[in-house]
Amino acid sequence: MIRILIADDHPVVRQGIRRILDDLEKEKIIEEAGNARDLFAKLNKHDFDIILLDISMPDRSGFDILDEIKKTKPDISVLILTMYPQEQYAIRAFKLGASGFLMKITAADELLVAVRKILEGGKYITPSMAESLAQSFEEPDEPKHTKLSEREHTVFNKIALGKSIREIAEDLMLSEKTISTYRSRVLSKLELKTTAELIRYALKEGLVE
Repeated sequence: MIRILIADDHPVVRQGIRRILDDLEKEKIIEEAGNARDLFAKLNKHDFDIILLDISMPDRSGFDILDEIKKTKPDISVLILTMYPQEQYAIRAFKLGASGFLMKITAADELLVAVRKILEGGKYITPSMAESLAQSFEEPDEPKHTKLSEREHTVFNKIALGKSIREIAEDLMLSEKTISTYRSRVLSKLELKTTAELIRYALKEGLVE
């Protein structure tokens, strides 16, 4: 019996993934989580064989969640499912310990293949992703945003999506002063001066949907 956790904030997406997983030729228990709080509550009750995790969760960055999972329960495999371009996020996901990375647009065709391979102890990389990974090792200059810490990247994403300092503080349960400090660090590392420039940078690099 295998135990699978689908972590995505959209119920329709979770149901779609569940229907695909119904074709998996194994006895299974499938559970769902709509946010990080629910996910970790379920992890406190059970160990899962694999977690299908969306990067864009409502209360915490998927990368923050992935990082914590691998630090606290390193034996659990995590397959990242996302709408974001794989060129920007795949390498980061694998560095944090992900076992696979899959674009939602291709999930219907590739999800079962990815899950099977990961459950067998392997990692799942699409041919186009493998090419991107190879190119990343050949290119000496990494984009400036790769220098951001996990928390800085979370704040960066939320600012790029148009959230205010107050909204981000509420999302992350931190003070507005702390979020402002993170914003200043992000601007400094990206060599930018204003929020408008930050948003333009995110759009140019394909970091927001």
